[in-house]
Amino acid sequence: MSVLIYAESPGGQLKKAAYEAVTFGHKVAKIIGTPHVVALTIGKVEGSEVLGKYGATKVLNVAHEGGFDSQVHTSIIAQVAAKAGSKVVIVNHSADGKSLLGRLSVKLKAGSVSGINALPTFEGGKLRATKGVFSSKAFATYEVKTPKAVFSLMGNTLPPEEVGSDIAPENIAVTIPKSRIVVIKEDRAKGTVPLPEAELVVSAGRGMKGPENWGIIEELAEELGATTACSRPVADVGWRPHHEHVGQTGVAIRPNLYIAAGISGAIQHLAGVNSSKVIVVINKDPEAPFFKAADYGVVADLFDVVPRLTAALKKYKAQ
Repeated sequence: MSVLIYAESPGGQLKKAAYEAVTFGHKVAKIIGTPHVVALTIGKVEGSEVLGKYGATKVLNVAHEGGFDSQVHTSIIAQVAAKAGSKVVIVNHSADGKSLLGRLSVKLKAGSVSGINALPTFEGGKLRATKGVFSSKAFATYEVKTPKAVFSLMGNTLPPEEVGSDIAPENIAVTIPKSRIVVIKEDRAKGTVPLPEAELVVSAGRGMKGPENWGIIEELAEELGATTACSRPVADVGWRPHHEHVGQTGVAIRPNLYIAAGISGAIQHLAGVNSSKVIVVINKDPEAPFFKAADYGVVADLFDVVPRLTAALKKYKAQ
């Protein structure tokens, strides 16, 4: 019996989400009473031996030249899970992980729970997992009644923890089906921490008045070491790229700190950010609905507050 974690590695690089998933898998293995924690990488991946530090007792790699294909990757993961005798399979609640979850559930004849945000419990031989529902306004606990379970893990559910040491990866042979997808072009955001993984996020909305003013948001984010984001109307009019759109129809995030400048706080936006640990709202409208969800609120002109906040951070860091 083992716990299997698919460690995502876009562009051959492991990200924070992979370390989180392996740490999570290590803790799940203790809960269900198995010492076997298997981390799986697919394709050429740099530095996969480090997964041993985060709790993997074995690191496996499947040689695969193609890019991500949900059907192909499902087949690979399911075959490895069968060989490893995996009772639990864990993927990230990312775009790739979401596309794998249902397929893996069917392939493995396993119950699945998407977007879990806490460690499961194990009672009476049954796993129970908790996730946010109704746009994270409530929480629900699901019991998996099948012998196997597949979970997708929300970002920032728990921090990566170093509990072991490097482990040399092993190659494992599986039957790789032929892909039915032809990738013509692939565009990925580079140079920033992906929003689902970001611990600090600085976001802005239509209160910025135009894309030419976004420099003050980027400067604040740079000083904080944060990732930038935006509301849907901003992405829709082309002020910012769509991968920065957070909300119910965009990316759902759970950072430690979310700063929102010039965003009114419509319910669709709140649905994607209300799991943030601390929310700071800057808006000159004291009636903006976002203030009801904020931990800290500043009723003022963002064009005055944001540069002053950046200046204060620079002064603090200089000291």
